[in-house]
Amino acid sequence: MSRLETCFARARAEGRPALICYLPVGFPDLDATLDLVPALVRGGADAVELGVPFSDPLADGTTIQRASQRALENGVTLGRCLETAARVRQRVDVPLLLMGYYNPFLRYGLARLTADAAQAGADGFIVPDLPPEEADELCAVAQPRHLAVAFLVAPTSTEERIAAVAARAQGFVYCVSLTGVTGAREALRADLATFLARVRGHTALPLAVGFGVARPEHVRSIGALADGVIVGSALIDHLDRLPAGERVAGAAQFVGWLRGAAAAPTV
Repeated sequence: MSRLETCFARARAEGRPALICYLPVGFPDLDATLDLVPALVRGGADAVELGVPFSDPLADGTTIQRASQRALENGVTLGRCLETAARVRQRVDVPLLLMGYYNPFLRYGLARLTADAAQAGADGFIVPDLPPEEADELCAVAQPRHLAVAFLVAPTSTEERIAAVAARAQGFVYCVSLTGVTGAREALRADLATFLARVRGHTALPLAVGFGVARPEHVRSIGALADGVIVGSALIDHLDRLPAGERVAGAAQFVGWLRGAAAAPTV
């Protein structure tokens, strides 16, 4: 099995959702990713999304926008992200997904991108602004290199849109838990179960829920309905509040807290 398949199968066997953490490459400083990703894995992360900073992150709220801007100011490029992925792969064995917008990928060159991503040990891509009907070129060069391309569906997605995403998705389907942009929330949508049931009707792939996830009770609630939980803004907010010397330990503790295995983190 691929690393992604193994990740979801292991979590399912343990009776819990796979916990996927999002971290922008180069946040909060240029080399922080190299230590933070292993810390997330020690804390219990089953997979990590390596965020590729972009100047116009249309799906992201203020937290990820701020973190991406800081990474850009630190000099992070797509090439630097691929180099970082390769160095991180030497230290962890969990799935690594490149999460980014299509413009930098297209400018880099899709054949070159997928070759370099495979060489770096990445497992796939999440591209929020790439609809499935425009993804043929990326999928055509990603699939021979065993790189998954995950697509997003939202509560507002029509049955036709969900079916189109399900037909093209690989690895898992990214289910956006709310209408709006990324950002930690106090509560999840009341109709989340209905939405996930709609998606489940179109695919047997794992369903991973992101946007707004911020607390252990969110992880538990989603775990009763889906195969994975994605956490980004809440993690970034927590790291941003910590002194530099406490971020690595704080990252591991935060993930452990989300999984219910550690006390609530303090700042």
